[in-house]
Amino acid sequence: MRRVSIVQGENAIVAEPHVIISTLLGSCVAACLYDPVARVGGMNHFLLGEPGADHRVSPGDMQRYGVHAMELLINGMMARGAMRTRLRAHLYGGANIVSGLGSIGSSNAAFARRFMQTEGIEVAHTDLGGTSARKVEFLPHEGRSRCTRVADRVPERPPVPLPQPVHGGELELF
Repeated sequence: MRRVSIVQGENAIVAEPHVIISTLLGSCVAACLYDPVARVGGMNHFLLGEPGADHRVSPGDMQRYGVHAMELLINGMMARGAMRTRLRAHLYGGANIVSGLGSIGSSNAAFARRFMQTEGIEVAHTDLGGTSARKVEFLPHEGRSRCTRVADRVPERPPVPLPQPVHGGELELF
């Protein structure tokens, strides 16, 4: 199997078998779309659903927003033979991992659901929300995905003892 990894603001579109698209998510959302007839699929990874009304976004940053990332993914798939009316979706991410950041993850998840409903794209599977990061793997040619939750907490390690000072004249070394 060939692996294609994407990060925030990227997408990948695949029409051949034996290719996995993967990403890691926190509050971001990944949409995995596929056309079961054309056997073409893709995944995107977006940071926020859409910019605020008064927020100016540079052209280079547009792909970080779901409103733009979704159109890039759909249009790229259609260029490879997919039909918009046959698209199916799997949605992942949208966790509220850092409490100080508010509900960014929930807002991203709500955007993804709303986009699919507005565009008439059937959502076959979702794993949105919560407080855990996720690793997502998608086999676009088959329309199958796997999501693995990343542990909420990193296991604690025993404390490392501090070095004892060495006395040598007037200088104290650590």
